[in-house]
Amino acid sequence: MKFLNDIRLLLLGLWLGGSVFFIAVAQVAFSILPERELAGAIVGRSLTVLNFSGMALATLILLMSFITTRGTNAALAWIDRLLILIVAIACAVGQFVIGYMISSARSQMGGRKIDEFAIDDPLRIQFNQAHEYSVWVLAAAMIAGLIAFFVIANRRTIVARSSATNDPYNFEKEFKI
Repeated sequence: MKFLNDIRLLLLGLWLGGSVFFIAVAQVAFSILPERELAGAIVGRSLTVLNFSGMALATLILLMSFITTRGTNAALAWIDRLLILIVAIACAVGQFVIGYMISSARSQMGGRKIDEFAIDDPLRIQFNQAHEYSVWVLAAAMIAGLIAFFVIANRRTIVARSSATNDPYNFEKEFKI
């Protein structure tokens, strides 16, 4: 089952890397593109990909966790599952709840740019709050994913230590006199 744990680590690491890359893309888009609306469109589409991939990968990683639990610490297995579930829920909330809040605020703006609204305008406040919620939910997913990564890696080393006698590459027993 070490192979499945390695696959789980790889999938989670890919999503974490993608989420860090997303942050970099968002920063670059807003600093380089001439209009904030274009940058917002790029970031919005990228965030959709990140959220859907987070939900899909978290579901797959969660299902694989039920296969890889034999001979491991049960408490770590459930902590692992809880953290992966937090990733999936955070991505779903970010996509379906907060994404709806942002699109609702944008549709009420009637096609006008966000920067055309005053700072104290209720629509701009609503949009800014939804954006802030989106940042916090993504941060929660990333933190839960990072902790889960280390829990899964720790579970793997516990499994490796307990199965050291079954290691086909352990030549220690071959050279004992």
